[in-house]
Amino acid sequence: MIEKWILQHPTATKTTRKYQSGRTRDVAAELATLTPAVARFDSEYDPPTFREALKFQMQRHGETASFLHKHIVIQGDRFNATTLRTWLRGTKVPRGVLSVEILRRIEVRYGLKEGYLKMKLPHQGRALLGHETGLSVGPAERRRLAWHLPDDFNEIPPEKRAEIIQWVRENVISRTTDYRRYQAGTISESFGIRFPALERRAAQKTSRRRTAPATLAAEMRDLVRFKTATLTEKGMLRNKKWGQFTAAQKIEHFGLLLGALSSQPSGRVCGAGAPMSDLTLALLAFPGVWDWYLTWRERRRGFFTVWECNMLSSAIELVQQDTGWLRQRPDLAKRLTPIPAIIDEEEIATAQLDWQGTCENLRKHATVRFSEVQQVARVHRDPFEPILPILESANPVLEYRKITDEILRRLPDEGEFPMAAAEACRSYLMLRLGLHLGLRQRNLRELLLCHRDALPTSERRLAERRCGELRWNFREGKWEVYIPAIAFKNAGSSFFGSNPFRLLLDDLSGLYTHLEAYIERHRPRLLGPAKDPGTFFVKSTKRNTSSAAYDEATFYEAWRLAIQRYGIYNPYTGRGAIAGLLPHGPHSVRDVLATHVLKKTGSYEQASYAIQDTPETVMKHYGRFFPQDKAAMAAKILNQMWGEE
Repeated sequence: MIEKWILQHPTATKTTRKYQSGRTRDVAAELATLTPAVARFDSEYDPPTFREALKFQMQRHGETASFLHKHIVIQGDRFNATTLRTWLRGTKVPRGVLSVEILRRIEVRYGLKEGYLKMKLPHQGRALLGHETGLSVGPAERRRLAWHLPDDFNEIPPEKRAEIIQWVRENVISRTTDYRRYQAGTISESFGIRFPALERRAAQKTSRRRTAPATLAAEMRDLVRFKTATLTEKGMLRNKKWGQFTAAQKIEHFGLLLGALSSQPSGRVCGAGAPMSDLTLALLAFPGVWDWYLTWRERRRGFFTVWECNMLSSAIELVQQDTGWLRQRPDLAKRLTPIPAIIDEEEIATAQLDWQGTCENLRKHATVRFSEVQQVARVHRDPFEPILPILESANPVLEYRKITDEILRRLPDEGEFPMAAAEACRSYLMLRLGLHLGLRQRNLRELLLCHRDALPTSERRLAERRCGELRWNFREGKWEVYIPAIAFKNAGSSFFGSNPFRLLLDDLSGLYTHLEAYIERHRPRLLGPAKDPGTFFVKSTKRNTSSAAYDEATFYEAWRLAIQRYGIYNPYTGRGAIAGLLPHGPHSVRDVLATHVLKKTGSYEQASYAIQDTPETVMKHYGRFFPQDKAAMAAKILNQMWGEE
């Protein structure tokens, strides 16, 4: 009798394997109690919610919570009838691995199709509790893994569990590409020098690097003031001005160079061992310093990249005749001290006597090194690699849209899980607006919100803040995005011609429904008691949250998390939208849009319109226009002649 029933109900075999593997005594005797129930009446009624469906099925079979509990629990289960009653009252829903197993047994007992009750749960994207991942997995990683493990993870053999965990680690959580593996190996080595007075607060909180000594910090402050001021000081000449983000990048890059010089040779970093107190920007005027740093970076990475070319360009800029900041600061030579095998006393004495000649010598040396490195530089971070399955499809935008559809499919019930629903709606709009606008990360995360009943911010005010705004256009009756040209990285591009960017958003696929739900309900819920930063996208705040606004790192992580949970197809759970996709950030959407337009039109100019750039930039950085795509487009035109008489 019991063997026949097990054959008719394949779900029960999972329970058999589980308890045969170690925890029970007489499995057949215990399963004998799990007999199917007899329905008192037939009905095609399908209740919409989990609570109503469970209550209806119990009434249909004439069973109480205590009676059902008695007939679905096997000896050793830590599951109480009270839990069933909380499900019926709607105060709790199944959350743990054992609870989902109990749902399976109820489905078998009542003759329901597998997954019927589980699909009624109000939060389809929620991670289960109770996965037995093993001792090698820490608590933090266990929480991340829980989203990507199958419900029956505890029931499968240990070898299969290890295989699943390894797949999730490699394809979802970390170390997904060669560059990510390299980055993971170096990110823990905090050897760079930081300049707290010049860094953003968010960078200061997360940084574990050493703080620059006072003299070096003062020199860096003078350099940044010289390159970012509206007007230079009297007697100083400048060729180019740095923007806010260029300045932050230069500070970080010079901090890494100086940090490598001051790290111990015997440590993991294998630095030059220069004392921190001897560090000065005057060191950047010596070819020996740059040759040592180039060799150190090549040994560390294994090859040169465009990063080293950019650093050499910075060196040339510092010692440029008449306009180089370092060339106009001969007083810095007084702070120089020798560094063994890099700078000796004779070179320092020469520099103090002829600073202009020393700077000119570096300019010539760095120019030659730039050409040499450029010839052998390789690409380490391929921006197309994580999204290659999308770029290879015939309709990249349509393929990427599958991720937003997956978010909606697994959208939590707002009534029962308001915060989770708000976060899912935010993820949906991040990707959705990214696909509509094709903006860079900064322009998207700094986009302001103007409510329907408020007056739009003036273009002058937006230009001062260097950001755009999502506003309601009363004349057109549509939401629009308005961004002054100066807010863009490439503000001087021919695409803008000094005119602002303005795009009306059409109400396609329920966009306005989600936009207005986010603005009216979800966004205030995410803000909580925190001060409103005015940006459209805000973080999920807590009591100790200093700012609800996203910065570069947190916005990237929010986007990447959405891709991990909804974008990457997981063969072990069946969840996720796209097979072969890897975690990536918001900048990848620009590649998707440019490639989509290229595949449809073959025009680099039209592709540049989608991402507010020039055809040359698209050709060099964004468009993944494969030879087979070009050939197919030409063949489509040429093949028409074969149909003509």
